[in-house]
Amino acid sequence: MWFEERFPDLAEAYCFTLVHRLRPSEVLRRLQGRDESPRTGAEQLVEAAFGLLDSDDARQLIAMTAIGDWTLLIEPSGCLGVTEEKALPASAGTSWISHFVDINGADSFLWAEDTMNRLAFEPGFPDSRWGTAPDELLKVMHDIGFQFWEETSDTAQNLSAPAAFAPAEHLAGVRITPELLQEATFTCGSAKIG
Repeated sequence: MWFEERFPDLAEAYCFTLVHRLRPSEVLRRLQGRDESPRTGAEQLVEAAFGLLDSDDARQLIAMTAIGDWTLLIEPSGCLGVTEEKALPASAGTSWISHFVDINGADSFLWAEDTMNRLAFEPGFPDSRWGTAPDELLKVMHDIGFQFWEETSDTAQNLSAPAAFAPAEHLAGVRITPELLQEATFTCGSAKIG
């Protein structure tokens, strides 16, 4: 819940992606992006993202920072990380874990391995899952507290979209913290929308 409280502008619409063993420059190349100026902290990312979206050349900001063997991508108001046409090819030879929410409450989670969709679902409707391993995280999802209609869990509850941070953390072993979002310097790029 700290995410929505401390970073309300980012929490309103975002896509977070974790990519294993790819440097930011390679991720940007795979997403057919171009370099932009680095930024520090979530507030600067949101400001830069809206500046790019409002420009004549409407582009999506892709902010990246290394966390151990993983690269974290943050897209304020973006969705490249969960767009299968972009994410699946970009996941060649690696793990790609992404979750997204937009201002209208639409949400999505994608776990890809080497161009294959392992698991995709909408966090608000976890009963509908697809991919090559749609039930692999079912116990984890129950333990987190996702609400299922046909299956019950002692911890089931109506979770907000940021609950998708938990299965991403489980898969990658990477915890996103308030300090990281506030203090990290991000290598930035942008990609054409559409």
